[in-house]
Parts: sequence; structure tokens; C-alpha cells
Amino acid sequence: MLNNIGLPGILLIAVVVLVLFGRGKISSLMGEVGKGITAFKRGVDDSKKELEDEVSEAAVDVTPESEKDKA
Repeated sequence: MLNNIGLPGILLIAVVVLVLFGRGKISSLMGEVGKGITAFKRGVDDSKKELEDEVSEAAVDVTPESEKDKA
């Protein structure tokens, strides 16, 4: 069903949405979507950093004592 929607169909849907909601409402909605995407990316980056910090804290130096004295 959705495979048959071409450029004219998409333009018609866009015009109907613009008429129903108005330019201001759509603009504010897209702004909120952008903020949500930014917050999601920030959360993913923070969790990656947190995991990397946990891994680095869990790392243990396994160098034998005799090798540590030589360095």
C-alpha cells in the first residue's frame, strides 16, 4: 500500500497537515523532535563514557613484581 505513494501523494499529505495544524505548530513540533534527538544522543554518549570508566576501573595490573622493579 505505501509503495504506491509517490511525490504527488507526499506533497498532498504535507499540504493537508500544514492546513490542519498550521505553520507555527509544526515548527514547534519539529523543534521538540530535534531536542529529543539531541537528548537521546547525549544519553547514549554518557552511557558509553560511563561503561568505559567502569572498564578502566576494573582493569588490574597483572605485571609480575619482578618486571615492575625493572621499569
